[in-house]
Amino acid sequence: MTVILLRHGVSTSNTARTLAGRSAGVDLTEHGNTQARAVAERLAVLPIEHIVHSPLLRCQRTVAPLAEKLGLEPEYDDRLIEVDYGDWTGKAIADLLNEPLWKVVQRHASGAVFPSGEGLAQVQVRAVAAVREHDRHFAERAGHDVLWVACTHGDVIKSVLADALGLHLDGFQRIVVEPASISIVRYTPTAPYVVRLNDTGDLSGLAIKPQQPAADSPAPADPEAGPVPGGELGATPSADNGNAEL
Repeated sequence: MTVILLRHGVSTSNTARTLAGRSAGVDLTEHGNTQARAVAERLAVLPIEHIVHSPLLRCQRTVAPLAEKLGLEPEYDDRLIEVDYGDWTGKAIADLLNEPLWKVVQRHASGAVFPSGEGLAQVQVRAVAAVREHDRHFAERAGHDVLWVACTHGDVIKSVLADALGLHLDGFQRIVVEPASISIVRYTPTAPYVVRLNDTGDLSGLAIKPQQPAADSPAPADPEAGPVPGGELGATPSADNGNAEL
């Protein structure tokens, strides 16, 4: 059972450098709409069976081109909604940098509770529960492994990835999730495995499952066999991961 975690495209709040939270009417920018169409082109080659999204407009807009290409009817789940930032909602990022809570959010996320809002630990609980529940339900209903998309928000995706990686929530800020990027988690009976993280490249290889690999090629990885060492580490200093103005 495999979920493609899709972050919405660049939004008007990203370019304004504000904390959108659950503010109504926050739409994609022109670039964000371009990203949504590009995501549809990338993912349409895959046998995706379901699309679930946050109820917020920017996520609806992001999945619309993909849903049209695949002929699927997206469904929303309130548990995938953006963090309730409470009194911080709509404020400029620059105005929040000196708030005492800012350092807590960056260094001790599990203890961070936004004023009149929710805590990041609560976010992780609801988001992980939603993803795992949909994953199990889709597989049981289909009678086979299912590939599906969950379109949501940066902090929500990072909390799900932290859980899948076995990483304490206090370290989730080390994970980078760019607008319109995908991260992929394959859930097995024994453990989840992160197949892709913050990916913006070609995904066509995901649809290829060779029966007999070439003699000079390694055998396909078996997720039940455990993870294989190796990988790259990336970082970005920007609050919007550096591409909101592209």
